[in-house]
Amino acid sequence: MDTTAQKETPASSRNARRAMFEQEIHQLMDRLYGTALRLCRNPDDAEDIVAETVATAWNKLDQLTDNSCFEGWLFRILNRTFISQWRRRQCRQEKEVTLEDNTNDSDFSLFEKLHQPFLLWWGTPEQAFLNQILNNDIRMALDRLPDEFRIVMVLVEIEGYSYYQTADLLDIPLGTVRSRLYRARTLLQRDLWRQGEEAGLATKSITGTGTGNGGEA
Repeated sequence: MDTTAQKETPASSRNARRAMFEQEIHQLMDRLYGTALRLCRNPDDAEDIVAETVATAWNKLDQLTDNSCFEGWLFRILNRTFISQWRRRQCRQEKEVTLEDNTNDSDFSLFEKLHQPFLLWWGTPEQAFLNQILNNDIRMALDRLPDEFRIVMVLVEIEGYSYYQTADLLDIPLGTVRSRLYRARTLLQRDLWRQGEEAGLATKSITGTGTGNGGEA
């Protein structure tokens, strides 16, 4: 009898799956934590979410039929884990979200303030303004958004989920996703404008106030 060709036993198959799991988790750990931190804004909570995500993924590993889909599958578990925890907190707190200084939020546009279309930044007032505002200021402004709006923005704009996927994850109507994303963008623009004003960046030379089209009379 040929003993060189051995059938894969359930134990060896399980060990191979475990090795694959540990390797993938190791490679994705920083991204998992970064995503969790953007969602919950608290390092300790982010660590808890990642730990629960890893435990859930391991317990459900047999449900993954295609290892090439591991990354997307894992991040869906993470997002659902966060959303489940967030809902539990919302139910306990039963708080109503109120927005500070929300007068005319629906009419505010940073790009209208800067007098230029969104896609014409190079060499324009927008470029001068936003070059000094990006990175940490945007992260801080994102963190200040109310949870309902921030979560939708993180899922759609950062994690790349479609409106339909976000609606499914949050168990809310598609129209609610659209309206929350619109409000999130508006509030983020307003916050960035305030930061620019406080930092002395929103000056007449930046906004183009009084210059008309290209400074021509």
